Amino acid sequence: MTANAAKADTETVALEYDLPYPPAKVWRALTEPQLVARWLMANDIDAKVGHNFKFTSTPMPQWDGIVRCEVLEVELHRRLRYAWKSAPDLDTVVTWTLTPTASGGTKLALEHTGFRPTNAFAASGARQGWQYMVSDKLPAVLATVTS
Repeated sequence: MTANAAKADTETVALEYDLPYPPAKVWRALTEPQLVARWLMANDIDAKVGHNFKFTSTPMPQWDGIVRCEVLEVELHRRLRYAWKSAPDLDTVVTWTLTPTASGGTKLALEHTGFRPTNAFAASGARQGWQYMVSDKLPAVLATVTS
């Protein structure tokens, strides 16, 4: 199977948000463990390429509550990319792209790639989960973050 064929066989969750906060503040909410825990999950993230970290939550049927990650790319205040692996067979990548807006805010793009057809339930859950976490919970955290 070629790389292009492999890509065609996977699904991507892609979402964009316009946030009224500058990229430096949004970056902090994506990379500081205590802030990430307030809108996503408990974690030990460190925005350094090669760093392995975990997100942890309450286990559910068919999920042990652990997401194993590795930081793949860091471009300060612009891009954060990490592997997102979870039981039973989820092996995906999350990419955050921050673009400054003319108003001083941030266009935040999220791409969660690599959902295979056998992960259709996970892709649907990811879409709903990211929408809730980023639309509803992240802005409340950003409102409390000092520059």
